[in-house]
Amino acid sequence: MDPEYGAALLHALFTNSRVGLHVLDPELRIVRFSAAAPGSQGVDPRDVLGRTWRDLGFGAGDVERMLREVLDTGRPVDDFRYRGRLPNRDGEWTLSISAFRFDNAEGRPLGVAVMVVDVTERDRAERRLEAVYRAGETIGTTLDVFRTAQELADAATRGLADVAVVDILDAVLHGEAPAPGPPLDQVTVRRAGFRVSAAVAVPGLYEIGDVNVLRFGTPYAQALSDLRPRLLRHLDVDDAWLVRDPARAELLREAGAHSLLAIPLTARGVLLGMTAFYRTRGSPSFDDDDLLLARDVVTRAAVCVDNARQYTREHTLARLTQRALVPSRLPVHTAVETAYTYMPVASSGVWYDVLPLSGARVALVAGEVSGHGMRTVTTMGRLRTAVSAFAAMELQPDELLERLHDVTGDLAQEYPTDDPGQPLLTATCLYIVYNPATHRCVVARAGHPPPVFALPDGTVGFVDCPQGPVLGRGLPSYTNTELELYEGSILTLQNAGLLHGRADGRLDLYREVLGAPTGGVRELCDALVTAMLTERPDDDVLLLLARTRVLGEDRLGSWTLPNEPASAAVARRLVGGRLADWDLRDLAFSTELIASELVTNAVRYSSGPVGLRLIRDTTLTCEVSDTSSAAPHLRHAEDDDEGGRGLDLVAHFTQHWGTRRSASGKTIWTQQPLP
Repeated sequence: MDPEYGAALLHALFTNSRVGLHVLDPELRIVRFSAAAPGSQGVDPRDVLGRTWRDLGFGAGDVERMLREVLDTGRPVDDFRYRGRLPNRDGEWTLSISAFRFDNAEGRPLGVAVMVVDVTERDRAERRLEAVYRAGETIGTTLDVFRTAQELADAATRGLADVAVVDILDAVLHGEAPAPGPPLDQVTVRRAGFRVSAAVAVPGLYEIGDVNVLRFGTPYAQALSDLRPRLLRHLDVDDAWLVRDPARAELLREAGAHSLLAIPLTARGVLLGMTAFYRTRGSPSFDDDDLLLARDVVTRAAVCVDNARQYTREHTLARLTQRALVPSRLPVHTAVETAYTYMPVASSGVWYDVLPLSGARVALVAGEVSGHGMRTVTTMGRLRTAVSAFAAMELQPDELLERLHDVTGDLAQEYPTDDPGQPLLTATCLYIVYNPATHRCVVARAGHPPPVFALPDGTVGFVDCPQGPVLGRGLPSYTNTELELYEGSILTLQNAGLLHGRADGRLDLYREVLGAPTGGVRELCDALVTAMLTERPDDDVLLLLARTRVLGEDRLGSWTLPNEPASAAVARRLVGGRLADWDLRDLAFSTELIASELVTNAVRYSSGPVGLRLIRDTTLTCEVSDTSSAAPHLRHAEDDDEGGRGLDLVAHFTQHWGTRRSASGKTIWTQQPLP
């Protein structure tokens, strides 16, 4: 190259180029530099030439080691980032440094050429985007308002602030949206998030959960009034608003706080709370770039807080609905003494029931619908209603579950299944029928944990009953299991949440509490729940206890009659005698007529012996059993008909009547009110 061109090029590079150039000798001393070099503007060359970057007060440490490595190895370095202060410049700067070694003709190193570009603005933008991205990854991992607020405070103290405070309006914590428009007076908030960086040792003025009042005239209240952030570059504890709040002023003085960002927490037009970020001694004051970054982070967090608020609202409504769809109290029943514990903490589909049946029998029910939320809760209510209706139809437990399986399958078709977040609707159910007249119970279950029995002799165990498929999935195939329970035995019905998936592992706790029971079932229920729940449950909990009773001879009359016409007269005589013993002669005529008509029908339409039973409970029950499975039908006979009036007379004299099937035939029952 022509020497003239070379000289002109060097002159242009060192005077006109916007890229800063430094030429360093083997000792890394500056022998030439350009006027555009960052930190060199307005600097007297005599104060720079012959000195190292360390001497000038910047670039020490990592930069010097990098330059020494380039000089020793000859490997160039591109885009080495230096963040720090520059001589005669305020604030933190970011430089992109590229360096390469230059040698003489013999290959001996003469020094290092360094190109420096000021990338402060680009670096700040990149760091701002990185901080926003990192905040998006770490904020909103749950649908809990307090957890989300704390995640915001944690994210803010990683490079943005030394102290971060997040206060939430009380209404938001309950899932409600505050009244539209900014508040015009002092605002009551609750501390939901607080974090200080490792370099700051200062306690919070308010602990998490404490109430704080943002008074009118403070930067916080001003930011809430117009929903615009406030940047206080220089915070002075002698400011008028801090003089009126000496406790806060003392805290800021102890922390060395000198700069403040007050940013309202808003999303979708809803005011949610207030965030306050502080910088303390040793950190630069907040600037406009910090404000922009903080607004981006707070805006992302606000959406997460609002999502949590809406979830809390739906969760609260679902729990209220759940409470309304299960019994608020259990009926008093002759067959069993009951007590229960029900904890709807997760708005799931757990339900229970105690259903009176004919013949002083009782049905014990426990079930659970898959999922959580309002859809699950309302489906639970529909299934509970279906169980009550099927129980009134006097269905056997296995048949009841088969019909409930079909109902669950139909309900599942009402909900979309293409959303992977919404699994197919299923349910479980345990259905037990206990008869105090025979002290026997029949159990059937569909995917539900088996019941636990505790006999008076101290024997405790799970009822060995087959587990049928969950409701709404697969083919319905359920089996009845029958067992005998002595008076004073205890049955427990529980959901999977109480067992934590470890049924066998929990049996020892059942033995400990129920093996030698003392006190009533209420005390036993509380003791069992206390033993099984060592910490706050994260799912709904159900425990239903039933202590069995047996109808004694003084309340029961049971006979077996031959299948012959004369049995009707025998039935009238037996019924009349027993009612006389019970001092219920006022019911003798109607009950004898009922028994006579039912026995006559049994003799006419069945073969085999006929069973007759009287039960004195809250009502007087008369039951007639035969071997025929054909159900009678009530019809109204015409004046000239010779028959067909039997069931019409029965219906006239009774309060209720019905039919239930069994494996050996059927039973027709009637109920009459006691005088």
